[in-house]
Amino acid sequence: MEEMNQYLEKANVLIEALPYIQRFNRKIIVVKYGGSAMIDEELKKSVIEDVTLLKLVGFKPIIVHGGGKEISKWVGKVGMEPKFINGLRVTDEPTMEIAEMVLGRVGKSLVTMVQELGVKAISISGKDGGLLKVDKKYSNGEDIGFVGDIKDVDPSILFDLLEKDFLPIVCPIGLDDDFKSYNINADDAACAIARAVKAEKLAFLTDIEGVYRNPDDKSTLISELTVKEARELLTTGQVGGGMLPKLNNCIDAVENGVSRVHILDGRIAHCLLLEIFTNKGIGTAILNEDGPRYYTGK
Repeated sequence: MEEMNQYLEKANVLIEALPYIQRFNRKIIVVKYGGSAMIDEELKKSVIEDVTLLKLVGFKPIIVHGGGKEISKWVGKVGMEPKFINGLRVTDEPTMEIAEMVLGRVGKSLVTMVQELGVKAISISGKDGGLLKVDKKYSNGEDIGFVGDIKDVDPSILFDLLEKDFLPIVCPIGLDDDFKSYNINADDAACAIARAVKAEKLAFLTDIEGVYRNPDDKSTLISELTVKEARELLTTGQVGGGMLPKLNNCIDAVENGVSRVHILDGRIAHCLLLEIFTNKGIGTAILNEDGPRYYTGK
């Protein structure tokens, strides 16, 4: 009897997932992959399993990955000191060379993991097919080297790859008008790509549980926020640190055609599946005023 109950529990999980699979079938979902989920091998495996499953049940996932910690490691390995201005990495020419090498290596390792699970994947950078065009970024007027602000996205190559049944894996490097390479903040790249492909969902894998009304009180985690509510939250001064630009990115993405944006704790195994396929999400979802609110237990 106990064994039968276990089977019934599995069946109930699948039935609970069914409306979400129907709703998002053939829809594009962009996953910004970063934080601890890129460092811990078990977490890395669970993220790739999640994204591969999304692909196999009919979603069209695109991964956009960072690699800041890995870049810092390699900068140290070659005896260079990482420099930061206003919290932003200064990317001089030698650092840019290392960043491109490291991000390319990360992308190919993710391709290998996806293909081990039976799905075709391809790693590209924002340089390929003119995907990401940038202007040089300054920090409060200070030169921070080869760091780019995205000014244009041409998603043609992504649509071509999705049509051919590939899972695109994108690293955030773009070209300026003089065809020089620039490093791009991975959150910014994921948002710009999600807007350009009119993604149904954009999911950020982070090292926090989600958005809190009070960061000091873990019981104040917010399951769903409209854009209006998110803007109001920003005015309270309760949102700070790395969450501030992330929440602004989320608002921008929703206002530019992305249906829902999810901020997830990438330290939780299979967080993507838990957020997308269950009636009670585990992170924070940002949506339009008229977007359907379908999480329960609020």
